[in-house]
Amino acid sequence: MKPTGWFDDIPLSSVIDVTVITVVIYGILLWLRRTRRAALILTGILIVAVSYLLALWFDLVLTTAVLQGFFAVFLIALVIIFQEELRYFFERVAQWSLRPRLPGRRSGRRLGGDEVETLARTVGDLAADRVGALIVLRGRDLIARHLRGGEKLNGLLSEEILKSIFDSHSVGHDGAVIIDRDRVESFGCHLPLSSSFEQLRGLGTRHAAALGLAERTDALCVVVSEERGVISVARHGKLTQVADPEQVRDIVQSLYDEIAPERGSTRWRDALLRNWRERIIAVGIAAGLWFGLVHGSITVYRSFRVPVEVSQVPLHLAVASVEPESVLVTFSGARREFLFLKPERLLMAAKAWDLKAGANDLMISSADLTFPENLVLERMDPRRVTVRARPRIAQERVNP
Repeated sequence: MKPTGWFDDIPLSSVIDVTVITVVIYGILLWLRRTRRAALILTGILIVAVSYLLALWFDLVLTTAVLQGFFAVFLIALVIIFQEELRYFFERVAQWSLRPRLPGRRSGRRLGGDEVETLARTVGDLAADRVGALIVLRGRDLIARHLRGGEKLNGLLSEEILKSIFDSHSVGHDGAVIIDRDRVESFGCHLPLSSSFEQLRGLGTRHAAALGLAERTDALCVVVSEERGVISVARHGKLTQVADPEQVRDIVQSLYDEIAPERGSTRWRDALLRNWRERIIAVGIAAGLWFGLVHGSITVYRSFRVPVEVSQVPLHLAVASVEPESVLVTFSGARREFLFLKPERLLMAAKAWDLKAGANDLMISSADLTFPENLVLERMDPRRVTVRARPRIAQERVNP
């Protein structure tokens, strides 16, 4: 018989299997974190899954049947609901595998200290003069499919270029400027608009465009309000107001510390500590899936001692004793099927319609045993029990 322990005989291939799925789940959790809508939907699915497990545990037949119908179609529903998020996920997969060959990807470059200061100072000047502006600093994600219109520039980042672009007399002042590393790549670009009305209450189109791109990519969007002269930044689906240009400088610096970290002793430590919650959750989910779907599907054998009850006893007789009082039954089945099996729900009811007073040898069979249909009965020991019967007294006949 195969071992029954949950951690017995875990091969190296299974460790690799769990590692691969952990990486996939980790990536999914990262893009789910980008939008509150996706996180709420995932939470709802997890609640339904937990409800299904509880329904199985408490034998809620109707609830289990309804939830099984839900899980039969929820994969199709996920594809429909998460169209944008799935597209983003597959883009990230392509980037990880094809990064060296992707066009327009210069590796390892980041804004220098002077350039970051120039950007922060220019944004501060635009805010002081109440000149509307929308500046996008590219992260690791490809953003080309989210951009509409615009003019190519490919010029070095400078205060003069930015101020001339956002001058109210400039043709492209209403659009976004795209900055990739130290260059102004294009200007006058139109971005997708966000529908997060809660964050956009009282704000204009520039803020909606900045948040819309931040919901779909890891770009950093800096917005200057023309009406209020206030600076805001959008990233990872969140729009935040900034107090001063110095804070803009710190936020831009943290962006490049993330996407193009400098070589140093803390690089690996920062990489290990980044997104540690998502990593722990990914490991837990992957391990749970492996135990439930792979390790839990291995056929194992379990034995239980089941008390013997006697049924269909003639009315004029009463059961005095049963020897032995229980039988040892052995089942085979998937390991996960035993997880929700409660031994007290196994019933042995030996039929004794031809019982006679005194000692009776009674054969028992699988037909007398009630057990889950997804298990296979392998053995019963013993197959024969001795039932001693006595005549009922008058009072027992009246109140059997």
